[in-house]
Amino acid sequence: MPRLLVIRHGALGDIILSFPAFAAIREAHPDADIALLTTKPFAPWLEAAPWFDRVIIDPKPGPLALAGLRRLRRALSGFAMVYDLQTSGRSSRYFRLAGRPPWSGIAPGCAFPHADPARDRLHTRERLAAQLEAAGIPLPLPVPDLSWTIAAPPLPLPDRFVALIPGAAPHRPEKRWPAENFGDLASRLDLPCVVLGTASETPLAAAIAARAPGTLDLTGRTTLPQLAGVLARARLAIGNDTGPMHLACALGTSCVVLFGGASDPALTAPRTQDGGWPAILRRPDLAALAVADVAAAAQDGHNHPSSTP
Repeated sequence: MPRLLVIRHGALGDIILSFPAFAAIREAHPDADIALLTTKPFAPWLEAAPWFDRVIIDPKPGPLALAGLRRLRRALSGFAMVYDLQTSGRSSRYFRLAGRPPWSGIAPGCAFPHADPARDRLHTRERLAAQLEAAGIPLPLPVPDLSWTIAAPPLPLPDRFVALIPGAAPHRPEKRWPAENFGDLASRLDLPCVVLGTASETPLAAAIAARAPGTLDLTGRTTLPQLAGVLARARLAIGNDTGPMHLACALGTSCVVLFGGASDPALTAPRTQDGGWPAILRRPDLAALAVADVAAAAQDGHNHPSSTP
């Protein structure tokens, strides 16, 4: 049985955008033993995914951490093929550390290079598809089944509700639409709202609830599978460019995604598993995005699978 390795680190949105590529690799190698090399926060979650036989945690040793590098070399050895979907400087250095096996990626000298000079101008989904095609995996990418990641919500939910995602990475405050705006939006919607995010985003949920009483706060109360369970039941998800919005879109929930000038949706926007696009609202200064504009998009409330931002 051939042993294959897939390399993909976080963030959450990057992992989710890789689901169709993961499924394509498994479909192309149905009888292989496939391992995933990823970072610690995502390992327990991805162990349940149907595409991998095992998950290896990458400790990301520094260049002078000799003991860590030796352990990583052992973990990288013996694979008949490596699909480096991370294609970073770090992961490309692993090509030599692994002994230069058959390799799909951008490492100099690898057997299956993705040499398209425009690769950095492609959306992540199209870039991964082109990389796999260059390695002999045919297109189109399959539509993966995500039932493995959907668990029961931690609390009873309304029959029909809107999921709000007001957070974003702590070091990227420019990616956050003001919580007060989310609150004003929630007060205008015809459906109750459920706020989702990490425990650090509980103050955002409180600011929303102050303007929209009856809002359900689930920040810090969901595992990733429970988060998926809530998002899969939502009538609509509205939020910033962050991991949970990628998950909502992947699950087929109608989405309105809010972008500022710090990120380009043409490169990183959430996508459905069949390649469709959500509704996207973008302003150079996200704080300048009017509540009325988001409310209008929420009223429209559906994906635009053939449109691009």
